[in-house]
Amino acid sequence: MVYNEALSTIIVDVQHRQLGKAIAHLENYLYTFVQPHVMEQLQQIKSDYQLMTDYWQQGYDDPDRGQVYDKLLRRMYVLTTNVYIRYYLRNSTFAAGVHHRARNNGRSEWTPASLRRDLEAFVADAAMLELEPEHVRKSRGQAVYEEHQQLMTDLFDYIWTSRLWTASVTEAFGEMLLSPTIDSNDQQMIVSAITLSTLNFFGINKFRLLMDVYQNAADERVRQRALIGWVLCLDAAAAELYTEVHEMLKQAAADERCLNDLSELQMQMVFCLRAESDNRIIQSEIIPELLKNNNIRVTRNGIEEVEDDSTEDILHPEVAEQRMEKLEESMRRMADMQKQGSDIYFGGFSQMKRFPFFNMVGNWFVPYYQQHPAVGSVLEKVRAGKFLRRMLDNSPFCDSDKYSFALGFQMAISKLPESLMQMLDRGEAKLAGVEEMAQEELQSAAFLRRSYLQSLYRFFRVFPQRSEFFNPFEQRALPRYFFFANPLFRETALEERFGEIVAFFMKHKLYDAAMLTLQNYREVRRDAQFYLMNGTVLMRTRTPANAGLTAAESYVRCLASEPDNERAWTGYARTLFGCGDYSRALEYYEKLTERHPDNRNYQLNAAVCMTNMERYDDALKILYKLNYEQPDDSNVNRVLAWTLVGIRKYEQAIKMYEALVDGDEPLPDDLLNAAYCHWFGRDVPGAVALFRRYGECEGVTFNAAQEFQVREWPTISKHGISDVEVRLMTDSLT
Repeated sequence: MVYNEALSTIIVDVQHRQLGKAIAHLENYLYTFVQPHVMEQLQQIKSDYQLMTDYWQQGYDDPDRGQVYDKLLRRMYVLTTNVYIRYYLRNSTFAAGVHHRARNNGRSEWTPASLRRDLEAFVADAAMLELEPEHVRKSRGQAVYEEHQQLMTDLFDYIWTSRLWTASVTEAFGEMLLSPTIDSNDQQMIVSAITLSTLNFFGINKFRLLMDVYQNAADERVRQRALIGWVLCLDAAAAELYTEVHEMLKQAAADERCLNDLSELQMQMVFCLRAESDNRIIQSEIIPELLKNNNIRVTRNGIEEVEDDSTEDILHPEVAEQRMEKLEESMRRMADMQKQGSDIYFGGFSQMKRFPFFNMVGNWFVPYYQQHPAVGSVLEKVRAGKFLRRMLDNSPFCDSDKYSFALGFQMAISKLPESLMQMLDRGEAKLAGVEEMAQEELQSAAFLRRSYLQSLYRFFRVFPQRSEFFNPFEQRALPRYFFFANPLFRETALEERFGEIVAFFMKHKLYDAAMLTLQNYREVRRDAQFYLMNGTVLMRTRTPANAGLTAAESYVRCLASEPDNERAWTGYARTLFGCGDYSRALEYYEKLTERHPDNRNYQLNAAVCMTNMERYDDALKILYKLNYEQPDDSNVNRVLAWTLVGIRKYEQAIKMYEALVDGDEPLPDDLLNAAYCHWFGRDVPGAVALFRRYGECEGVTFNAAQEFQVREWPTISKHGISDVEVRLMTDSLT
């Protein structure tokens, strides 16, 4: 979006409640960029502010002074934001073109009353079409839907390029969005246009309208779009000025249904954000396996069938069976990803957004319906219409992808094999990896949310002019898509769901998101679960502190409330080990081992603590037992090898290190420890070779002098290596 530093600064001044400063800055701006009507409004605000100041200076006590100041701030915000919108529309070629086209299309007026009349007239016209004979319905219906879709395209552009709305305009649109006499598809498009407009420039009236529609609309499709709209538009900075936003959220969150919707939406946003990483998995791992194991070949001339090799089936019947198993496994894997919430179609359909249809912003958000002029003719004329209708009506595709599929199918159909075409004509064929869904599931709140999120995500990732819009899916200090971390949700019923969402973030390794949400906990709600999660997140992110606590302090507080919490024992033991407090770490690993005597990890960690404490004999008792049970456990073997080094059994240790470092990609630490083992055992050439291999490992920066003379000198000296030998080794490696 076009950025103006001066106007952005003024808006920040207003949000920080610095009215006098904001007035002065906007006045200076208007001296440079003259706008007489704006200057007139600014002078009125300035005059009212001066009057309030004069009364205050004269010592008058005004109990409404705070309210008056707030009203002046809001007038200032609206005025400055409208100036910014005008600047944006003048300095963005794209936005200026959209703004001009929507307002110069021949329509005489854009009042809410005239729009409502036209929208209601369309519903009546569409109903009357059903009473007409089929041939009349087709010819007249095409004109009705083309005219109406053009109206909706223009209305969409009119709304998202509009200024901040007054209360009266907002009320009129609110009535339209809740009216049963207006088509749901039209209401959904209006909600999306309001969302785009509010994302670019926050306005309290449009934001309040989205919340009202979510809370009061009878149509679930409209409700879910409004929910996503107000959540993504939630601006913590703007709420500093419009303090009623917090009360609005508090009221909304008091509804159990809202809590469920918000919790599910937060999880769905995470899956939406993973679309591109999931696509890389599909493209690199699943699709090649599918193509390799089916009987279809993609060529420049289209898709061809590959004849089965009957000789191969006779001589090697197991090959065909294995091929089918791999094909089924690939299909299952993709189906599992979809069931878990992954957007498995993003990669394919993101390449199908170059049709002229997607040049119009509104077409990215129009709900799919069969009468849409862009697909109506395709469904009527193209072969395999039965298949196409079924796919578009029952597939899990989002609305945006359904239009892509219909337009792409029209182009690809001529290149399909005739045998496949015949199956499509009969409606027998199915798309690999696409499971048709029951209508009940397609109308569920969860699916409607997911579908709309996917359409939104495609717009902000693929639309050529996406930079003209504020992108809520971009990474920022407090990302819009991690809305559970928004401080505005403190002291609302949503706090009850914080723990559930933090656990979800942690499960998906989104530790930064988990940390932001943990920071949103108020002190009064910090229970044992909070301290456990806080410690775990801090361990994962290596951040020094969160909520004023280190990881160790968090685990201590958790254990103070729940002394027998084993997860806290484990986490605390790890933090103690990381701090070098091996004695106390050992206490917890021994307690864990006592409770879970078959847990090898607890036993191994206890042995490592003992080795670091130079309790080698005690460590060996554990390590020999573990090694006997599983001789090929490399984790046990590397600890055992280093413990043997500790008691100077270098020959035994060298044999174990040889097994660890002789593979194709040995761990750098194994090479380093093996080098020390050879050196301590007086095999200098072997040590030099291993140190060099270690230094050549990717990601390793090896400074021999720093390593030997500082970091590891205490260990080296214990094994009888003199200072002179250290310098000789250092010189040998430089």
